[in-house]
Amino acid sequence: MTPNRPAAVKHVIVFDLDDTLYLERDYVLSGFAAVGRWVEAHLSLKDFSEAARRHFDAGLRERVFDAVLSELGAAAEPSLIARLVQIYREHEPTIALAKDAADFLDSVREDVGIALLTDGHLVSQTNKIRALGLEERKVWPIVCTDQWGRDYWKPHRRGFELIQSTFELPADAFSYVADNPTKDFVAPRQLGWRTVQILRPQRVHSEMGAQAEHPADISIASLDEFELPQRRSTPG
Repeated sequence: MTPNRPAAVKHVIVFDLDDTLYLERDYVLSGFAAVGRWVEAHLSLKDFSEAARRHFDAGLRERVFDAVLSELGAAAEPSLIARLVQIYREHEPTIALAKDAADFLDSVREDVGIALLTDGHLVSQTNKIRALGLEERKVWPIVCTDQWGRDYWKPHRRGFELIQSTFELPADAFSYVADNPTKDFVAPRQLGWRTVQILRPQRVHSEMGAQAEHPADISIASLDEFELPQRRSTPG
C-alpha cells in the first residue's frame, strides 16, 4: 500500500499492537474458536474452545492445548499440538480496535504521524493488522519485527531506528505507546523517545505494572488520556 504520509509531520506516535490498540484476549479467544472448529471436524471432539477458554481464564498461558486434549481424553501428540498451534497462528482473527483506539486514529491531527511496531509471529501479526484495517487508517510505516527473525524482536533497536530514520525527526518528536514494560520501552528510551505504558483493564499480562525494570515515562489507562508532549525548543 502507498503510505498516506502527512506532508509536515511534527510528531510521530508509534504504537505497539497487542493490548495496545486492541485486546489480545479477543485474539486468543478467536484462535481457540478456530482450533475448536478444526478439532471437532477432524477429531470429533466437542467443546474444545470452551475448555481452552476456561483454562485461559484460570491463568494458564502455556500448553493450553495439551491441557485441553488431556481433559477431553485425547493424546497430546507433538505432531497434533504443532498442527493446532499452526491453525491458531494462521487463522483469520475476529478482532476489533478498542473504542478509544479507533476514536484516536480517526481524530489524529494532520501534523502527527502514526506508525506501528510489533513483535510476534509474522503471519499472526499480519493477519491482525489486516483484520483491524490499520493500513486504511493512516498507520505508516507498519513494522513487524519478525520479518527479520526473532533476534530482532524487542528490545532490539532495529525497528525503532528504522521508523526514526523514515521520518528524519529528532528523538523528542517520537512517542512509543505499548503495554509490556519488560521489553517494550528499553530501545525507545535508549534512543531518547518518550514512552507511554497503556494499562488496559482486560489486558492479558495484567501483572506487568509500574514496578518493572524498564518502566515507561508515564502510564495511562486509555488513549483518551494521551496528550502530545511539549517539544523542546531548538536554539536559534
